[in-house]
Amino acid sequence: MHNLLVKKKEKKHNFEDLSLSVMKPIYQFFAVFWLFFLLFTVISGDNNKNLIFKGCASQKSPDPTGAFSQNLNTLFTSLLSQSAQRSFASTTAGTDNTTAVTGVFQCRGDLPAAQCYDCVSKIPKLVSKLCGGGGDDGNVVVAARVQLSGCYIRYEISGFRQTSGTEMLFRVCGKKQSGDPGFAGKRDTAFGAAENGVKTGGDGGGFYAGQYESVYVLGQCEGSLGNSDCGECVKDGFEKAKSECGDSISGQVYLHKCFVSYSYYSHGVPNISPLSDGEKRQHTQRTIALAVGGVAVLGFVIVCLLVLKSAMKKKSKYDSY
Repeated sequence: MHNLLVKKKEKKHNFEDLSLSVMKPIYQFFAVFWLFFLLFTVISGDNNKNLIFKGCASQKSPDPTGAFSQNLNTLFTSLLSQSAQRSFASTTAGTDNTTAVTGVFQCRGDLPAAQCYDCVSKIPKLVSKLCGGGGDDGNVVVAARVQLSGCYIRYEISGFRQTSGTEMLFRVCGKKQSGDPGFAGKRDTAFGAAENGVKTGGDGGGFYAGQYESVYVLGQCEGSLGNSDCGECVKDGFEKAKSECGDSISGQVYLHKCFVSYSYYSHGVPNISPLSDGEKRQHTQRTIALAVGGVAVLGFVIVCLLVLKSAMKKKSKYDSY
C-alpha cells in the first residue's frame, strides 16, 4: 500500500514536470517573439512626425462665443483634407475680420501624399497641447506654428503682425566640426546648386535635394513664394547656416518662408535610392514585417515539434510506471 502511494505521488510529480517541460519552450518562444515585435516597432517608427520646434504667440484672444475656436477647427479640417492631394495649401476660415483665421500647411517635397496626410493629421492636437489656449478656458492663441520633420502647420488671426519671410525661426547645428580643408568650398558649391535648384521646382514652393562631392543639401520654400523669391529665401537660409553653424558637419535652418539643411560625409555621401525617403521607409518596414513574420512562423513550428517530441519522450517514460 505504501509503495502504491509513493508511485502515485511520483507519477503526479512526473506529470507536473511534463507540464513544465512542455510550457517552458512556449514561454521562451513568446519572449523572443515579443523582443522581435518591439524591435520592429522601434525600427518602423516614422521620422517624419518628429517634433522640430513650436512657435506660439504669447497673446491670447478672448473667445466668449466660441467663434474663433470653431473657425480654427474648420481651418485644420480644411488643411488636413487638402493634404491628401497636395503638399501645400493656404486657406481662411471665417468671414468676420475679428475671428477669421488664416493658415497654411506644407509637407516636405519628397513625401508621398499618404505620408503627407499622416504627418499633417498629427499637428492640430499638438497645437493645443504645445501652445495651450485651445478655447477650453475661453481664450485662443492668436498665432502658432508647429514644425515636424516632414510637415508643418501655421495659422494666425486676421490682422496679426506680419513676419518677414526670411526671419529665422529655428536652427540646429551639428556638434562635430569638419577637419576637411576643402569643406567650405564643397559646402558653398552645394548651397549654390540648391539655390538654383529650387527656382526650377515648379510654380513656387520649389524643392531641391542633391549633393556635391561629400555634401548632401536640401532646400524648400513655402508654396506661396515665386521661383525668384524662393531662390532668394533659400540663399538667405544658407548664409545664416554658414554664419550660425560655421564648420559644423551638419545644420538645419528654418526661416518663416523656407528651410535649408546640409550634411557632410567625410567618406562620401551614401548611395541615394531613386525612391523617396517615405517610399524607402515603407519598403524597409515591409521587409522587416516579412522577416519578423517568417521568424514567428518558423519559431512556432519548431516549438510545436519540440513540445511534441518532449511529450512523447516523457509519456513513454511515465507509461513504464
